[in-house]
Amino acid sequence: MSKSRFVFDKFAKFLENGLVNYKDFSDEIINILRSKKEEIILKMNLVSKDELDILNKRLEKIEKKIFEAKRKNKKAKQVKK
Repeated sequence: MSKSRFVFDKFAKFLENGLVNYKDFSDEIINILRSKKEEIILKMNLVSKDELDILNKRLEKIEKKIFEAKRKNKKAKQVKK
């Protein structure tokens, strides 16, 4: 009985150490992947969502001005005829 208890204790300790090592290993892999992701984002020079929203609003204003200028230009050409 004591031999089986000894084997079970060793096996339990082995599993416990394995789980702890697995958790540490998985945490380390996640940290490495996050740092790689951040490096790629920095290299790509991506903008934040706020900056993108501001640029989209500016673009909409410019497109609206161009559309209005074209419409006025067509009306002016029709009057000259």
